[in-house]
Amino acid sequence: MPLVAGIDSSTQSCKVVVRDAETGALVRQGRAPHPEGTEVDPDAWWAALRAAVAGAGGLADVAAVAVGGQQHGMVCLDEAGQVVRPALLWNDTRSADAARELIEEAGGGEAGRRFWADATGAVPVASFTATKLRWLARHEPANADRVAAVCLPHDWLTWRLAGAPGLAALRTDRGDASGTGYWSPRTGEYRLDLLERAFGRRLRVPVVLGPAEVAGHLDPVALGGGPGGSGAGDRVLLGPGTGDNAAAALGAGAGPGDVVVSIGTSGTVFAVADSPAADPTGAVAGFADATGRFLPLVCTLNAARVLDAAATLLGVDLTRLSELALAAPPGADGLVMVPYLEGERTPDRPTATGALHGLTLGTSTPAHLARAAVEGMLCALADGLDALTAQGARADRIILVGGGARSAAVRRIAPQVFGRPVVVPPPGEYVADGAARQAAWVALGGAAPPTWSPGDTEEYASPGVPAIRERYALARDRVVDRVRG
Repeated sequence: MPLVAGIDSSTQSCKVVVRDAETGALVRQGRAPHPEGTEVDPDAWWAALRAAVAGAGGLADVAAVAVGGQQHGMVCLDEAGQVVRPALLWNDTRSADAARELIEEAGGGEAGRRFWADATGAVPVASFTATKLRWLARHEPANADRVAAVCLPHDWLTWRLAGAPGLAALRTDRGDASGTGYWSPRTGEYRLDLLERAFGRRLRVPVVLGPAEVAGHLDPVALGGGPGGSGAGDRVLLGPGTGDNAAAALGAGAGPGDVVVSIGTSGTVFAVADSPAADPTGAVAGFADATGRFLPLVCTLNAARVLDAAATLLGVDLTRLSELALAAPPGADGLVMVPYLEGERTPDRPTATGALHGLTLGTSTPAHLARAAVEGMLCALADGLDALTAQGARADRIILVGGGARSAAVRRIAPQVFGRPVVVPPPGEYVADGAARQAAWVALGGAAPPTWSPGDTEEYASPGVPAIRERYALARDRVVDRVRG
């Protein structure tokens, strides 16, 4: 019974799962927190990884390991492989002006956005590594002068697991490389000219591996002695790893025709596609996935937090909120919530506010408000689904994951809003599970990753209710922006 390990190094924590390579059965797991903030010393990730591995009983008996990590983060190394400065994370927005500069330098407006979409599959935003490199060159020239190589969080952790054997040994995969702003999912090649445009000179970048290629071997002393040590010498293979969304798709077992809707603090809607996307509006990021296909993705700022806000407003917990929502009719008798509580990324309305429309004496009940909150959150995600299908993605069914998917109201109302069957796998660590499945693919070989049973999957199918989204669209277009100053 070969075992494999999957690591999820996310913004908030590091999770490790050890699973049976052939069946996917969970054997053990561990977890450790990450520090808060939008810039973090990568050594903190390494310390958390070691603690999580120890909590999971070590890696002495595993055949392969792979890392799924938060996308876009900028890890800069000098010639000796030392970290130059704390890593800027995906949610650090200080490079927003740099993103606008890069679009303007490519022609500005629609022409500039089209240039980047065609070149890299995505229009630059502050999340992307290229914009962070521009910020570094502009604001910290002394640090910029020291940089010899740039990599992503999962790349760096894989490299450390291999014993940090020199910059030439840095490895990454298609999924994570596609979020840098200087790699093309369409051609499968780096655009080092765009890296140079962003930073001012070229840097060493990780070699991009295929989905099941070996990135190296676990250094037997990398994790230290005791329960965290591998004790297996060069027998433990390292998978290429990937970005968190690509790992989640792999962990959820998504294939062509599936759209994953992940409802966390923010929301993501992504599809497994056979062809790359290039959306000049910037709504869809045309990423690659971890299997050799593509992963067009839409991100919204407001997801599970909408449910939290509605529960706070009504003075109830989330279970009661769900019960109230299911007590009201579909469409909430015309009450509509536009859930732009913190502005919105998709559509690009950073200063927009949330709104309630259709408030009457009849709809002024806790049940109607609860229903409007659930429907509004799902309608915003359905707008992301529309953007994906406009780029050619198939959407035969919805796979619903994330904390928000635990709500019975969300699960039952989702098919009415999306107009498609909804599948809800059991709660799990889908990024770590996806990394483990990739590790199993590396360990077992074969043309495709092993098929693992998703467990007790629930399926929800009910007729779509188009009026919900029709009323939402009318209300959405009336939202106002906050006045700054």
